[in-house]
Amino acid sequence: MLDVITGFAVIWVLVLIGYLVARFGLLGEAGPATLTRLAFFVLAPALMVSTLAASSPGRIFTGALAAFVLSTLTVSVLHIVFARLRRQRDVAELTVGALAAGYINAGNLGIPIAAYILGDVGFIAPVLMFQVLLASPAALAVLDVATGEGRPSWRRLVALPLRNPLMIASVAGIAVMLSGVELPEPVLRPFTLLGSAAVPMTLLALGMSLRGSRPLNGGPDAAERTVAVLLKSVVQPALAYLIGRFLLGLEGPMLLAAVVTSALPTAQNVYVFAARYGRGVAFARDVIVLSTAASAITLVAVAALLR
Repeated sequence: MLDVITGFAVIWVLVLIGYLVARFGLLGEAGPATLTRLAFFVLAPALMVSTLAASSPGRIFTGALAAFVLSTLTVSVLHIVFARLRRQRDVAELTVGALAAGYINAGNLGIPIAAYILGDVGFIAPVLMFQVLLASPAALAVLDVATGEGRPSWRRLVALPLRNPLMIASVAGIAVMLSGVELPEPVLRPFTLLGSAAVPMTLLALGMSLRGSRPLNGGPDAAERTVAVLLKSVVQPALAYLIGRFLLGLEGPMLLAAVVTSALPTAQNVYVFAARYGRGVAFARDVIVLSTAASAITLVAVAALLR
């Protein structure tokens, strides 16, 4: 129990430091965006390459991924049903709500959580691939049509994963792993050194992104916002446990990985999608902040109970 609390204490202390850095403007106005881009485009991809290249297929494509996917789809549908029954919503708003309930922060928070709690960032790679290769293109296609932007271009959807550096790094690392080639230590050293900075930098960037948020304001979306946070932070990890334990027979580290990845908060990409199409922007932002705060409790509870 002590090691779980210690691991999460380290994570949230770094998030707090990031918030304070932004609060006092230590890096200037452009600092938060610059640090986020450095972590996203350079440091985290380097960590994925160095980790996956030395991993094995049995640790990447597991039942934990199946439990995560099934729980994600279930909570997304549940939020659509709730939002639709409560009041009239257009398809675009329902799509943003579904993403808020189930699309996890695999990059900024998933990588540090996997490193500190699961002991292997390789558990994040298949989750990231599912979201980038399947969930994102599907959601963008629906949003394109629902907002009147016309029929989605298949070229744009196919090219979407190619614009994600974490996806590219994951594919590269897995390709090396599957090839059976053992890269010389001098070749991996630059990736290892850069990757060692990924966890603290992503946590600092996450903390900086929280400055200026006012997620508890009221409004017409308050009920849907609350339900989205509960689905993301409580229902999804509970479903992942039930599916993993009783349907797929998972136990030990695999069950823990399924539940922990499902308990991660809503991804910042959901806000990007909402802003791009002008639907549910404030809703997406508030769910991200609230689910990130709630995950501090949920993830500690999950790790303490299942480790």
